[in-house]
Amino acid sequence: MMRTVTLLIALCPLLRAQEARVDELFETDVVYGKGGDVDLKMNIGRPKESTGPLPCIVLIHGGGWAAGNKNDLSGQVHEYVKKGYVSATIHYRFAPKYVFPAQIEDVKCAIRHLRAHAETYGIDKGRIGAVGFSAGAHLSMMLGVLDKEDGLEGLGGDPGESSKVNAVVAFFGPTDFTTNDWPDRTVPILKSFLGGSRDEKAEEYRKASPITYVNKGDAPMLLIQGTKDLLVPWTQATAMGEALTKAGVYGRVDLLLGAGHGWGGAELKRTADETLAFFDQVLKAKK
Repeated sequence: MMRTVTLLIALCPLLRAQEARVDELFETDVVYGKGGDVDLKMNIGRPKESTGPLPCIVLIHGGGWAAGNKNDLSGQVHEYVKKGYVSATIHYRFAPKYVFPAQIEDVKCAIRHLRAHAETYGIDKGRIGAVGFSAGAHLSMMLGVLDKEDGLEGLGGDPGESSKVNAVVAFFGPTDFTTNDWPDRTVPILKSFLGGSRDEKAEEYRKASPITYVNKGDAPMLLIQGTKDLLVPWTQATAMGEALTKAGVYGRVDLLLGAGHGWGGAELKRTADETLAFFDQVLKAKK
């Protein structure tokens, strides 16, 4: 989950300059709430002109819940704005200083902030999607499955707004921490994030697993996963797919045979296009 930087950067199509376009309003380091004593920040872009409230895509970086930079995804924000979306890339608190549920509380706070300021940003509150990579994919899926009664809302701000998103795309994201198939190299990352081993923190491992919460009202999901991922087993994606199918949630699993924890070339472009097409299908068609 620490080796996603290449993919994250590449997904900002071919690293074109990350300054805002002339037809875009782009703000950096907007404080969207508090995580304990930490100011939580996002970069957000939107078209200068639109005919009405737009769907929104939130990008969540990876880094093993312990590293990463929201700015790495600013280029993709610009690309989504060009396609008719409001888009934001968000910062969240890092392990091991801040363990679960700090990270999910922070990203939920970001969604509530966007809804609370929907008029300012020109967002349709009922059409918000999240796309994440590795640890960010996990957080995106949590945003798609958690209901308010599940808890984990945190105290970051805007408590009157929903923190659940309406669509999710997850690139090689963990879905079930309670299984026995985690590679040795991943175990220390999970311990850092969850505050201990699975035996020591069994309830945290269960509560942090998106698969725990799947039900019929969840967001449609596209799960993209390589079958030779050395950090996140491909069975994590298929297990989540089975749970979503059982609950009657729309979506699909895209397995890339032989791909690892990130990829490039033609498959990179294909999966980037697939991501946008999924959001277009689920969010732009929903009015």
